[in-house]
Amino acid sequence: MNYPISPKFLMRLISDVEKAIWAEYESYKNVHQYVSKWHRVESGWNNYWENFPIASKENGEIDLTTTLHSIDGETILKIAIDLGVDTPDYIPSIATFRNEIKTDYKTASATFEKALRQIETHPDIAISLANSALESIIKEIFKDGRISTKLKQSKTLYDLTSELLKEFQLFPESSMPIEIRTIGSSFLSVSQSIEKLRSEKTNVHGKTSGDYIIEDPLYTYFIINSVATIGLFLKSYYNAKFPKADMKNDETDVANDLPF
Repeated sequence: MNYPISPKFLMRLISDVEKAIWAEYESYKNVHQYVSKWHRVESGWNNYWENFPIASKENGEIDLTTTLHSIDGETILKIAIDLGVDTPDYIPSIATFRNEIKTDYKTASATFEKALRQIETHPDIAISLANSALESIIKEIFKDGRISTKLKQSKTLYDLTSELLKEFQLFPESSMPIEIRTIGSSFLSVSQSIEKLRSEKTNVHGKTSGDYIIEDPLYTYFIINSVATIGLFLKSYYNAKFPKADMKNDETDVANDLPF
């Protein structure tokens, strides 16, 4: 799925990417080889698919300008990041978040993918699903045996975020420096807002004809980007505070203590 990116922004970004490719690889041959690394092709019986066409000039050399303009925005962003091209007006948190949770947070990943598919057609449902995906990630983190807090399954996103921030010592009422407590307070506020939007501005609960329901995908993209950003931070902080290597060591120690 490709996410809407401003055409004006893409035009400027593609120009910067093109300059960066030529500066890095210089020759037509090397440029073609680099672009080919991003090219994907699937073929089978009576079936052919490619993620973008590689255009050529009359002399057979790659037409880089035409090729870049045929590539979807998300891939252009990835190429820009790979080349070190600045993307100051766009943070690709959604793409990064999707990749980060595929393996260790499969339930959350499936829910988040459903949310993405609903953005344009049912923006309110997408918000509800994104809320659930974030809840799922936090609940998965709390399954770690090294975390002492035991959760009730009925806890909502705000409560889950609150408990996790306490575990991470980022809770606003902690003894940490004011800057750290501000981060915790901001996370709580965002989680509370997402939860309230889900409860009060979507069809997840019964609504009357006069109630406001989010119907503009623009707001939903913003909210889902916020969910992705929060999810990435929590996952990264959890991995840093509770490394997997320590978990493996704990499991090994337990196994060594077994009397058989």
